[in-house]
Amino acid sequence: MDTSSLIEQYEKLKQAILYHSYRYHVLDAPVISDFEYDQLVTELRGIEAEHPELISPDSPTQRAGAPPLDKFVKIRHPAPILSLANAFSAIDVFAWHERIRKLDERVEKATASGTVYVVEPKIDGLTVVLHYRDGVFVQGATRGDGEIGEDITTNLRTIRALPLRIPVDPRTTTGDKNSGADQQFINPDNRIPKYLVVRGEAFITIHDFEALNQRLEKAGEKTYLNPRNTAAGSLRQLDSTLTASRPLTLLVYQIITIEGIERPKTQAETLAYLHSLGFPVPEYTSCANLELVISTYQHLVEHRDHALYEMDGAVIKLNDLQLAADLGYVGKDPRGAIAFKFPAREVTTMLREIRVNVGRTGVLTPYAVLEPVEIGGVSVERATLHNFDYISEKDIRPGDRVMLKRAGDVIPYVIGPMVDARTGDEGYFVPPETCPACDQPVEHVEGEVAWYCVNAACPAQLVRNIDHYVSRGAMDIVGLGIKIVEQLVEAGLIHNVADLYTLRTEQLLALEGFADKKANNLLNAIDLSRQRPLARLITALGIRGVGEVMAADLARSYSDPDLLSHASLEDLQSIEGVGPNIAQAIVDWFARPANQQLLEKLRRVGVWPQAVSTSQDREDQLSLAGLTFVITGTLPLFSREEAKAFIEANGGKVTDSVSKKTSYLVLGESPGSKLDKARALGVSILDEAGLRMLVEDKFS
Repeated sequence: MDTSSLIEQYEKLKQAILYHSYRYHVLDAPVISDFEYDQLVTELRGIEAEHPELISPDSPTQRAGAPPLDKFVKIRHPAPILSLANAFSAIDVFAWHERIRKLDERVEKATASGTVYVVEPKIDGLTVVLHYRDGVFVQGATRGDGEIGEDITTNLRTIRALPLRIPVDPRTTTGDKNSGADQQFINPDNRIPKYLVVRGEAFITIHDFEALNQRLEKAGEKTYLNPRNTAAGSLRQLDSTLTASRPLTLLVYQIITIEGIERPKTQAETLAYLHSLGFPVPEYTSCANLELVISTYQHLVEHRDHALYEMDGAVIKLNDLQLAADLGYVGKDPRGAIAFKFPAREVTTMLREIRVNVGRTGVLTPYAVLEPVEIGGVSVERATLHNFDYISEKDIRPGDRVMLKRAGDVIPYVIGPMVDARTGDEGYFVPPETCPACDQPVEHVEGEVAWYCVNAACPAQLVRNIDHYVSRGAMDIVGLGIKIVEQLVEAGLIHNVADLYTLRTEQLLALEGFADKKANNLLNAIDLSRQRPLARLITALGIRGVGEVMAADLARSYSDPDLLSHASLEDLQSIEGVGPNIAQAIVDWFARPANQQLLEKLRRVGVWPQAVSTSQDREDQLSLAGLTFVITGTLPLFSREEAKAFIEANGGKVTDSVSKKTSYLVLGESPGSKLDKARALGVSILDEAGLRMLVEDKFS
């Protein structure tokens, strides 16, 4: 191949790769597979390996791999890269408009022209300045002080969304991303600017940030506090290979300098033109008046939790760029635009101490006691710390200055410590060895995050333990809701679930809201619960990991609570579905002296159900023996509990989820996703009548 043909092939290959990279990273609309793309890159690398003299700055292979720098070189921007004044309320926005209206009457007249303002999301990233000569990316810098920035060209090349050559798609003739009716075509001949300098924002999407932290955590490396700091730190790495490993992306929104073609006259036209060249640009809204501006801002606030990237406000710009320029500046703030900031979601404050809360299931959860701070319009003094592993991994210490986040209505949580603010006086937090509520030893199962208090009489768990005990799936004591449970506990009438069976009429009548009939009905319901089967009692005890299905399996193997309390780990694990963690939880629960005392008290008050032991022959004779069922939807005659009892009484087993081991799906009205899964797995489906026929056919 002659030299001219080789150069032509090389240039076409380069352009094709840049185009397909643009479609993948900017438009999210690839037209070739990853394999085909990789083949093109391999072919390009092959040419460059044989002819290194052909390698140019806009080659896709030059995005990463340059030798580490000793330091960043300072460069002067061709024009000031200015910041914006802030507005924190609609009143501030109207005041800004009133000021510029008085300065120039064209602001008032602009209303008649249609689009007066353009509203863009204020991306919480790092401002970058990109230089192109004859369509080739030649230099990139940070904003710095607005006059002088740092040359980070090598790092910026690693960002896949950044075009190394413009226009990315030579066939592009229009690029208005928002398709606004007020847009005019700017560059019909697709002429490339001789010199172009644009401003944009480099950032990491929320999804990519979370995925990055998960990878770092899995690798045992330090995680990051937020996407903004991560993006900024990534772009200021002296080694560009580290930058290349970070999922950075880019949005461009302003032309600083342009030579060789006419400058767009409006901000909307600017975004359309930049998009036509192949730059990723932000979504924007054209507004004819301030009322629409405020409405757009409110929409952004309401949807910020679902945005692809972190936003800290909305940028309001006069669409007429000449008018904006003529208005000039106040200090270093241009008058033609303003940043309408969102309520803060991240603030820093002092972590006074770490305390521990005990939940109904005995899970110990740490939380932060903070120096009061306002965030999102709410004063916050408490925040979650998730779990003890989280405290250790983030190295959070009492006395730290911490970063706090509150997104929407989510409970505030501590992101991590501001390590550089440490004085050396901070302490270390050690998980408690005993429960802070009952002083009994706590349990931590190897491989699990949570720590537990397994004392059934723990006062911190009492109300919620009793509420679980009396619930429909457990002892089913009708009329005993959580409000009454709270009344009984506050009055000191019950200290554990066994005390329910010693309540007297006169004690209930002394409580607010109780009369003779209500008191008698409740005592009758409590007395009736003594007849509940063993599986219900096992469920009611609240042993960690033991739900209704597991309780039924245990009741089949152990005919009374005493036998279960003496079961060994080996015996328990021989039961289908009982793994080592659940087996350990059962053994530990029964080993606690307080729980043994509770069982003895239940025995004394007559709550000691025994399963009817049946021989294996008898079990095999049951019509549904060996079959596993899942129930979905509403059955015509059976309630869900009655259907479950019917199946179990006939030797079957009921589980909550469909799997390959499921024998039948019992189908009622308005079924959920279980029906789709059953069909996909080929599980047999029958209705209530079919279920009854299974039992009847066995003995017909």
